[in-house]
Amino acid sequence: MKELGIEGAWLHTPRQHADHRGTLHEAYRAREFTEAVGHPLALAQANVSVSRRGALRGIHYAELPPGQAKYVTCLRGAVLDVVVDLRLGSPGFGSWEAVELGEHNHSALYLPEGLGHSFLALTDDATVMYLCSEPYNPAREHTVHPFDPDLAIAWPDTPEPLLSAKDATAPTLTEAVAAGRLPRYA
Repeated sequence: MKELGIEGAWLHTPRQHADHRGTLHEAYRAREFTEAVGHPLALAQANVSVSRRGALRGIHYAELPPGQAKYVTCLRGAVLDVVVDLRLGSPGFGSWEAVELGEHNHSALYLPEGLGHSFLALTDDATVMYLCSEPYNPAREHTVHPFDPDLAIAWPDTPEPLLSAKDATAPTLTEAVAAGRLPRYA
């Protein structure tokens, strides 16, 4: 596993074993994950989403505690997956990093509690699976607008990104700070 520029975020790109039947890769191994990250991944829920090309989901995050850590991979197609440091007081507050996840590389992204998560479907039927440390709780789930000019995420040109009503009307990072809903780094 490789630590990304956002503290606590990791990228796992597995070795693929191929023969005349196809391929096999280890998407997750608890021991290696724990050694790299420093703690095990508690699994409370697994989600699968299927998105049309141009669908943009997020930037989503959960209130702390308990938050919601995620281990995310794209099983079919491809997505540009973005992690955003939304932790007040973090040295990297407001920074973001993007990685491409897809069936071509089988990479997975780990986001600890307190980080924001978003992705843009680069293909039709982009199928993303999330392993989550806590179950979904709508009262504790929030979003920051993915096109916040202060974040300036470098999204690929998409004629008309498809956003949910919640994401399209989400507050900017500055508005989320003022509302007092962002997680704290400490």
